[in-house]
Amino acid sequence: MTPRKVPLRRCMGCNESKPKKELVRVVRTSEGEVLLDLAGRKPGRGAYVCPSAACFAKARKAKRFERALECTIPDEVYDAMQARIAEAEEEAHAE
Repeated sequence: MTPRKVPLRRCMGCNESKPKKELVRVVRTSEGEVLLDLAGRKPGRGAYVCPSAACFAKARKAKRFERALECTIPDEVYDAMQARIAEAEEEAHAE
């Protein structure tokens, strides 16, 4: 039996290739809404980032999400996503 190929994605913050399951997806839906997709199943154009506040901040500062998703992202959306990433990071450290 051959081993399964693990899909890799590149983090927008640290620019490292990691398994898709370890990263958080930021998705732009067909309606133009930008949101976090923690399950990684929502339809739309996506970009990946490590579940750490440092990587998210680095990608935000360099406007990498806006380039990858081909749209402008308001600060309120960034702030909401950053708060959700911080929650996910705390949950991961608690385990």
